[in-house]
Amino acid sequence: MSNFSILGTPFQIAGVTIKNRYAFSPVTTATMWDEKGRITPKFIRYMEDRAKGGFGLLVTGAMTTDGEVDPYAATGPVIMAAPEEFRETSKQMLDAVHAHGAKMFAQLTMGLGRNYPGLPSTSENIVFGTADQVSPELTAEQIKTKIRELVETAVFCKECGWDGIEVHAMHWGYLLDQFAMKCFNRRTDEYGGTWENRLRAAREIVEGIKAACGKDYPVGMRFSLETYVKGANQGLLTPEGEQGRTLEESIECAKMLESYGYDYLSVDTGVYDSFWYACSPMYIPQSFMFDMAEKCTKAVNIPVICGGRMNDAAACADALEAGKFTAVTLGRPGIADPDYPNKAIAGEIEKIRPCIACNAGCFKSVCMDQKPMTCAVNPIAANELELDLKPGNGEKKVLVAGGGVAGMEAARTAARRGYDVTLIEKTDKLGGHIIEAGAHSFKKEIEQLNCWYQRELKELGVNVVLNKELTAEDLQTCPADAIIIATGSNTAMPPIPGIEKAITALDAINNPEKLGDTIVIAGGGLVGCEIGYDEVLKGKKVTVVELMDDIMAAGAAAPLPNIMMIKAEFAARNVCVMTKTKVTEFCDDGIVVQKEDGTSAKIEADTVINALGFRPAPIQTDLPNACVIGDATGAANILKAVAEGYRAANSI
Repeated sequence: MSNFSILGTPFQIAGVTIKNRYAFSPVTTATMWDEKGRITPKFIRYMEDRAKGGFGLLVTGAMTTDGEVDPYAATGPVIMAAPEEFRETSKQMLDAVHAHGAKMFAQLTMGLGRNYPGLPSTSENIVFGTADQVSPELTAEQIKTKIRELVETAVFCKECGWDGIEVHAMHWGYLLDQFAMKCFNRRTDEYGGTWENRLRAAREIVEGIKAACGKDYPVGMRFSLETYVKGANQGLLTPEGEQGRTLEESIECAKMLESYGYDYLSVDTGVYDSFWYACSPMYIPQSFMFDMAEKCTKAVNIPVICGGRMNDAAACADALEAGKFTAVTLGRPGIADPDYPNKAIAGEIEKIRPCIACNAGCFKSVCMDQKPMTCAVNPIAANELELDLKPGNGEKKVLVAGGGVAGMEAARTAARRGYDVTLIEKTDKLGGHIIEAGAHSFKKEIEQLNCWYQRELKELGVNVVLNKELTAEDLQTCPADAIIIATGSNTAMPPIPGIEKAITALDAINNPEKLGDTIVIAGGGLVGCEIGYDEVLKGKKVTVVELMDDIMAAGAAAPLPNIMMIKAEFAARNVCVMTKTKVTEFCDDGIVVQKEDGTSAKIEADTVINALGFRPAPIQTDLPNACVIGDATGAANILKAVAEGYRAANSI
C-alpha cells in the first residue's frame, strides 16, 4: 500500500520552504501576456486554480529576458520592456497564488537557439525541422549581453516578489542546452571546448543572480539527463550513439551545476530532435524517469524534482519514499486536473481526471497550430474565465443519446449544473470508441479515463440506460428540455472491391487473437499506425499503406512528438510504409495496390485491416432543442469530443 502522505510533506529549496512534493511544470499556454506586456487575468486564474488544487510550487513558462540580441524568443514580450506593467500584474498573480500557500518561481530564458528559425545558436547549426536553414552563431559579446540581461531580469523579479528563479533551460535542446551538447557547440572560445567552457554561461548566470539577490534566493535549472540525439533532426530511441549528452555526462554536469550555486535541478529528458522523450506521448511508459532521476539524486546534495510521465501517483509516492528524487513536477497531468495534488495527497487517486498523454491540446494547439492551449480531457484548461461552469438555469431534464466520451462529458457537465440527466447507450457498456482506444498496450490512461467518467456519472446521479437504441421517433416524443445527440461514428466502407473481407480497425483492436503474424493495414492515419505499432511490439510483420504523402496526416492531424516516435519506431522495427499508394482491391490473402507511378502490386498477408477511417452516425432530427456533438458531426479525436460535450451541456 503506497504511503500517499509523503506527497504532502514539505521540502526546502535554499531559503524557501515548499509545502509539499508537487510542482507545476513550466508549460507555455500562449495566453500569459497581453499586447502591453501585462500578465493576463486569464493566466492568473489558470495559475490560481492550480495553487488552490494543491501544487506547492508553480513555475511559469519561459519568459523572455533578451531585448537586444535576440528579442524574439517565441515566449512573449521582453519583461524589462514594460517593467511597471510586469510588476503590477506579477503582484496580482503572486497574491492569488500565495493565498493558497504555494510558492511561484519565474522561469527566465536565455533564448531558444536552433529550435526555431532565425534565432542565434552556439554555432552555425541546422534549424530543427529544416534541411538547410542555419542558425547564426552568437559572438562572445552577444553571449555576455544575454547573460547580463537575464541576471538583471532575475534581480527585478525578486524585487517584484517572485519566490525564486528557474533558469530555462539545459533541456529540450534550448540555447543553454546547445552550449552543453557536443554536437551543437563547436566553439573554440571561452564558451566551447571543455565541459567547464560549455557550462560557462550557466555558471555566469547563477553567479550573477546570487551576487545580486543573495545565496538564500532560490535559483534552479531545468535539466535533461539524457538528450537522445545523434545530430540535427536525428533523434535516438536508445542511448546508443548519443552525440548530445549521455546520462553519465549529465550526472557530472549536475555536480558542476551544484558547485556553481544552483539550488535544485528539475530533471527530464530529450530535445526537439527526440521530441518523444521531451514531450512524451502515451507510447513512452509512465515513470520511465525514475531510475535516471535516482542516479542524479545520489550524485548531488540539492533537491532533484523529477518530471516526465509522472502521472502514476502511487508509483511517485513509492519512489519518493525510496529516496529516488525529492519532488514531482507535473505539467500535462496538472493541466488535465488542477486538483491533482490534493486528490493524490489524500490518496483519492481514483478521483484524478487522468491525463492521456495525447499532446493534442497542450502541445499541438500551442506549438503546431499557434493557438491558445487547451486540453483533451479538461476543456476549460487555460480558458477558465471564459468557459467556467455556469449555474443551472432552472429545473430541466436533459437527454444524452450515446455513451461515448462526448456523451459522457455532456451528461457529466449537465449533471454538475444541477439538471436531471438521462444518458442512453445502445450497447451494454459505456465508452464508445475510447473502449478500443484504451485497449492498446500503451494506452491504459484512456481506459482509466473511461473508468473516471463512469465513476463521475454514478456519483452525480446520472440515470444511465444501456442496451437501448434511440430513433428519431423516440426523440420526437421525449419529454426532455434539451437533447444532446452523441451517437458517434461507424467504420467507413468506401466502394473498394472486396472491402468486406478485411477486418475493421475496431474489430482488430477488440479481438487481437484474430490477427495473424503478417499484417497489412489499409490506412496510415493515427488509428492504423497505432494498430501497427501495437502489433509490431508483439513481433508481427506489419505493412502500412497510405494514399496521402505521409502517414498520420489523414483525419485529425497528430501532434509532432507522436508522429516522430511512430516513424522512428517503424524505421527501427522494419515496418514497411507505403505512401502515395492506393488500395484497389481487398483479397482473402492480402490487398492489391496502385503505386504512385501507376503500377500495381499485390501485398500478401495473413490479415488485412481496414483502417480507412470512420463516418458519422447521428440520429437525424430537426428538433429545435436537439444538438449533435462529437464523432456524430465528423470523426475526430477525444479533444473535439470532450470540448463539444462540455460546451453543449454548458450552454443549456
